[in-house]
Amino acid sequence: MQGVSEIIVFTAGAGACIPLGGYIARHTHFHRQWLAREFRHAVIALGAGILLGAVAMVLVPEALYHLGYAPWATLLLLGGGLLFYSLERYLDIHRHNAPQFTGMLLDFIPESLALGGLAAAGADSTLLLAVLIGLQNLPEGFNAYQELCDAKYPAKKVLLVMLALVPLGPIFGLSGYYFLGELPQVLGAILLIASGGILYLIFQDIAPQVPLRKHRGPPLAAVVGFALAMLGSMLSH
Repeated sequence: MQGVSEIIVFTAGAGACIPLGGYIARHTHFHRQWLAREFRHAVIALGAGILLGAVAMVLVPEALYHLGYAPWATLLLLGGGLLFYSLERYLDIHRHNAPQFTGMLLDFIPESLALGGLAAAGADSTLLLAVLIGLQNLPEGFNAYQELCDAKYPAKKVLLVMLALVPLGPIFGLSGYYFLGELPQVLGAILLIASGGILYLIFQDIAPQVPLRKHRGPPLAAVVGFALAMLGSMLSH
């Protein structure tokens, strides 16, 4: 039961950083408009960097470990990028754009799964991973709040939605603990698919210089490039 309690506390604490980031965004005001723009762009860039770091330092390494560094795992990463490319085309996300919010969920859910799976495997890094997830959720919550408010959603409603996301951490963390601890390949596949989707969203919607207006294909090249680097690393093993 101690492991279960730790997962609930760790994931709930990490999830609580989402509404905390939104609360900070709501009460952050600048007298100069240019300073507000600079600060917001800095936080957006910070969120993009954290997402990329989460993929490179947490999600992909954990996935490859569970999949035995198999070269075919590259296809899962590419599949994740293609999946979210297809979803974006189908839903036309650019008209109802919420890349920060979507990226936040894509990051939080698989990492909570990973935390539960690591706890089930008896790893010593569960607390560290929980701290990293919380540090990621703070700027991502800040960015997502600003993004949804710019889309004319009421501020109080946005914060309530963010509060409602907090229980997702314990739910997925416990799911990983009970179901994925004995299914390492399934866990690895989920992490890689999510990683491909996160990479696509970073280079399509979040990183401001990369996307071309009305062209969704070029960011897939970033996913392909990351996959090639991943494949090279696995072959070197």
